[in-house]
Amino acid sequence: MTNKIQISGSIVLFNEDIKELSETIDCFLNIPLSKKLFLIDNSSRRIFYSKYAHPDIEYIFVGKNIGFGAGHNLILEKIRKLSDFHLVLNPDVSFKEKVIPNLIKVLDKKEDVVLIAPGVLFPNGKHQYTCRRYPDFSELLFRYLGISSKKVQNGAYKDRDLSKPFHPDVLHGCFLLFKTAYFVALKGFDERYFLYMEDVDLCRKIDGIGKKKLYYPEEVIYHVLKRRSSKDLKLFTIHLISAVKYYFKWKKVK
Repeated sequence: MTNKIQISGSIVLFNEDIKELSETIDCFLNIPLSKKLFLIDNSSRRIFYSKYAHPDIEYIFVGKNIGFGAGHNLILEKIRKLSDFHLVLNPDVSFKEKVIPNLIKVLDKKEDVVLIAPGVLFPNGKHQYTCRRYPDFSELLFRYLGISSKKVQNGAYKDRDLSKPFHPDVLHGCFLLFKTAYFVALKGFDERYFLYMEDVDLCRKIDGIGKKKLYYPEEVIYHVLKRRSSKDLKLFTIHLISAVKYYFKWKKVK
């Protein structure tokens, strides 16, 4: 029988920047807790297989790009009885070793909260807007097209003090720390989204079970945030398709 650990983590890989990914992995391995990191490789070749051999890492080669949510979902059964907390992590994130233990202390004390995320900064220290109100379709379209509007501004909670903790509608998927039991019970991400909107959808599912999400900016991480869908037509199309799927799934929910 596997001994239970304090935290598991998962990173979905697809042709990643080795330097950024290595920094993210090192940050996780430096956490002063019992841990296990799953690297789910959606690349077509095993380019990462021999680079990250470590007793606290399990490498899973998929061999094709099955998407962000489906990749993270591959380890649901593995973590069911393995960890108390689970971290969904992007491959371009860095953080200090005390960030996760401090977030866990907060999360563990709040029975009604099942997901917590810290404040997020760009590498240059500038604030990154990672909390969102649930969007309607026009806001999503304006945001993807880079059109500024009052609706887009309000959607990012720019009308409130983001230096203080609060319960937002949505937390960005670059760093999501769950109580493992709830992440598993919710069956992780909805795999109808190949990429984008799966974090928004999961936050809706958390609402559906009467639980909360907590934005906790007293701890901070750093996220590169490439915004690829604003620069790549194929990714923009995928983003738009995900938005349409989200809209039709939740259009009756106010």
